[in-house]
Amino acid sequence: MKQNKLGHSDLSVSEIGFGCMSIGTEEKQAVSLLHEALDLGINFLDTSDLYDAGRNEELVGKAIKGRRSDVILATKVGNRRVPGQEGWVWDASKDYILSAVKDSLHRLGTDYIDLYQLHGGTLDDPIDDTIEAFEQLKREGVIRYYGISSIRPNVVREYVSRSSIVSVMSQYSIFDRRPEEDIIPQLQSKGIGMLARGPVASGLLTDRGENKLAKGYLGYDESQLRDFRSGIEQASDRPMLETALRYPLASSTVSCVLAGASSSEQLRANIDAVSASALSEAELEAIRSVVPANQYTQHR
Repeated sequence: MKQNKLGHSDLSVSEIGFGCMSIGTEEKQAVSLLHEALDLGINFLDTSDLYDAGRNEELVGKAIKGRRSDVILATKVGNRRVPGQEGWVWDASKDYILSAVKDSLHRLGTDYIDLYQLHGGTLDDPIDDTIEAFEQLKREGVIRYYGISSIRPNVVREYVSRSSIVSVMSQYSIFDRRPEEDIIPQLQSKGIGMLARGPVASGLLTDRGENKLAKGYLGYDESQLRDFRSGIEQASDRPMLETALRYPLASSTVSCVLAGASSSEQLRANIDAVSASALSEAELEAIRSVVPANQYTQHR
């Protein structure tokens, strides 16, 4: 499995990472799937304290027990659950981050996190205090690096200019090329790596995705999506999944493409797809001529 440096950090991450939200809550199945991923060369596991109310972190912790040194472990913070209430509230305060990391460490069964990410962010946050929380955790050795997970260019801009983030996780696929307009250029200028999530666009860019087009996607209707798929198939003589997973990696800023899997079959299909050769310039040009870059208004 090819590995790439994550931005200007010294973390080497597999070209495809495992988005752990998809593993479910049954321990035996989840741990087995994660073990298989590690055995097949995936070393980047991404979870969050939000997923299944912390259960996801617990399962990831069980899976990496005895294999911690083989894993680049990433988790997220910022969504705080309030006891006795449904759902969660956004909290990017320094006090909450310093408290929440302790719970994540306990659930993950580790004493450090390789990449700790703010799970969202707004311009109304106490950004200086948020950054100081991450910097303090770095000084204490609790985390090695930190980043942000966001689709909002103006929020990303604040962290790019004011912090020492090494990565930004953002939605990026052939059907969602918004990062090419703003986020990727920002990251390139500072040597920050991108973690591309949602590369198959909710399953629309898989070999069976044609059956899901009726729901639309990011303002595109079924007819447009069908035309896009047809154009992509003509642009690249590859399986749709392979084209979809290779597309974000065409950008040198993208260190890793994140894909989930709930079965061994899906996991192996993802790995086979990303292990294919890079898309050629001719393929990329043809794909970009089919799907516009900025059809959908970017969240600010």
